[in-house]
Amino acid sequence: MNKKIAIILFAALGLLQESYAQTGARSLKECIEYGLKNFGTVRIAEYQKQTADQQARQAIGQYLPQVSASGTFTNNIKLQRSIIPAGVFGPEPQVLIIGQKFQNNVVAQASQTIYDQSLLIGIKANKPNQRLADLNERQTREDIIYNISSNYYQVYVAQQQISLLQDNLKRTQQVLDVLKLQRDNGVIQPIDYSNTEVSFNNTKSQLTLAQNDLELALNRLKYQMGLSQDAPLAVGDSITGDRIPTFGKEPFEAQRLVSFQQSASNLDLQRLQLQRIRAGYLPTLSFTANYGTLNFAQTFDKAFSNFVGFGSFGLRVNLPIFDGLQRDAQVQQQKLTVLTQEEQQRLNVEAYRLQFNNSQSQIQKAQINAQNDSRNVQLAQEVYNITTLQYKQGTKSITDLINADNSYRQAQFNYINSLISFYQARLDLEQSQGSLLNFYNEL
Repeated sequence: MNKKIAIILFAALGLLQESYAQTGARSLKECIEYGLKNFGTVRIAEYQKQTADQQARQAIGQYLPQVSASGTFTNNIKLQRSIIPAGVFGPEPQVLIIGQKFQNNVVAQASQTIYDQSLLIGIKANKPNQRLADLNERQTREDIIYNISSNYYQVYVAQQQISLLQDNLKRTQQVLDVLKLQRDNGVIQPIDYSNTEVSFNNTKSQLTLAQNDLELALNRLKYQMGLSQDAPLAVGDSITGDRIPTFGKEPFEAQRLVSFQQSASNLDLQRLQLQRIRAGYLPTLSFTANYGTLNFAQTFDKAFSNFVGFGSFGLRVNLPIFDGLQRDAQVQQQKLTVLTQEEQQRLNVEAYRLQFNNSQSQIQKAQINAQNDSRNVQLAQEVYNITTLQYKQGTKSITDLINADNSYRQAQFNYINSLISFYQARLDLEQSQGSLLNFYNEL
């Protein structure tokens, strides 16, 4: 049997990495590294982290001194007048003009919060809010690793399938050439040649479909990497070692999952929000001060001179007494929000456990199937080789040879399908146990 067939088949287990490296093909790790730097969601996650930092600054800034200044210039084009009744300053009513034509006022104000429990709780919320932003960034990285790996496997398997189909075409063409001579010499029936020709044409159709699937898979992989659709991309054969790895059962730990940690951080924020609403019942205390100058003038040339200063400072206390039970309603709503998220967290843990158990079962099943299909390929190849030899010796019919050839092809395709199932099951297992970053680092 042509050795190229065996080489193509066992490339599915990670061989030929050097030859692909020479042609500029990217390994799985290289594709992930590119995606972690260039995919758009990475930048979005970084913007979210910066937003959380600015929110922390805003919360702290509310407890720092607040200083403002204002100024006004007023031209009273028509002054207000008031009538003083007769008999007050004389027998006739008197007209009194109030104010002056020009008025200037410049005031600076400052305040400092001394005690406000709601603001203190807001500052306390900075830590879980920033932790949530960090977790969102980690979730983004894990999503990129998962999506690129999944699409990379699709490309990889499509490449192996094309290689097998191309080799099958060459092998079938060789058989057709022999059968044509035998048909022309009357050794076999024309139907035997036609049956093999049908198989050849079917393989050509399968090859066209596989090449189209490869193009689509490459386009999806480029998108997940943040690579331009017009850029060239070649994928290597370095996704596994020399054999299919084995996986033992590990205990389930929900705390390792980013999604669990995100929910826990959100729950912490909701509990702090409940405390903040309750803090609205407490009094607040702040220091206030202001200083300004004032000027009145009848003419414009005197409107910016002879200012008179004024100022004050003091303490301000705000004591909530009754708000129509609005705050109580807010407290009850927030309590229900916390209870809802706590219950949702418990449901999520059970869902995570279910996903983990299913992933473990699936990886064991996929591993056994891949190993069995690998052995079946070897057995089918041996049968095909023996049948080919016996056919040449005249002890086997062309029907036996075609059946052996079809069995060998089917075994090859079964193995390709079991490989993609195994790789996907491995990804799902890594995701369910929160180890996608470790999976990437160990590539």
